[in-house]
Amino acid sequence: MNHLDELENKSVYIIREAYNQFKKIAVLWSIGKDSTTLIQLCRKSFFGHIPFPVIHIDTGAKFEEMYEFRDKYAKEWKLNLIIAMNKEAMARGVKCGEGDGFTCCNELKTNALKQCMAKHDFKALILGIRRDEHGIRAKERVFSPRDQKFNWDYKNQPPELWNQYRSISDDQTHVRIHPLLHWTEVDVWKYIKRENLPINKLYFAKNGLRYRSLGCKPNTKPIKSDADTVDKIIEEIKKSKSSERAGRSQDKEAAYVMQRLRKLGYM
Repeated sequence: MNHLDELENKSVYIIREAYNQFKKIAVLWSIGKDSTTLIQLCRKSFFGHIPFPVIHIDTGAKFEEMYEFRDKYAKEWKLNLIIAMNKEAMARGVKCGEGDGFTCCNELKTNALKQCMAKHDFKALILGIRRDEHGIRAKERVFSPRDQKFNWDYKNQPPELWNQYRSISDDQTHVRIHPLLHWTEVDVWKYIKRENLPINKLYFAKNGLRYRSLGCKPNTKPIKSDADTVDKIIEEIKKSKSSERAGRSQDKEAAYVMQRLRKLGYM
């Protein structure tokens, strides 16, 4: 068994364990490389069919290529797709904009998710975050409870030793499950190559630029790159000294912003 097999097996085990414990469960799909890898792992976990809904949080400001990718593969993979939008906030004029990452993320993502969960009464969410993405995400657990206000107590995380996961909390509104927490960015790209997964074309260099991480269009900038194949992307990442999310504005704001967003329920 090689490294990717070990990663895959652990993730499949986590996904199946989550579904076994929580029937009112859904998986979040941001349309990026990590969440698309997660969708593949969910499909593998249940022999090609995902037996629970797939949620896309739509801020109304994604790249057109992301919407095209979502609609194409939601149909091809026969996903039970739920598109969640905070229409009340949008009606108030809240929109994504340059330098306004906190408002976008909190109002149009976190609150949209809260509304979606209340509507469908979901008790658990599967997400595709990784520990190496951002310092605050390194504090996460595989099974992570949220309280009645959606708050995440990052200072009081349950221990997870020898793959023994604690999934029940006395004061929880839902549990978040992170099957990719032990993966790295390079692992994801190697898995994409091995599985021949479809990936948004924005990740591949064109005219000397590509996107290393995908988010809302106003808050996401490309990086200089000539990597126009998966192999070249893998080699570029191995040599890179810059942050994976360097092009995401909310990650460039004050150091506590991401922690604040995550504490309030941000993905």
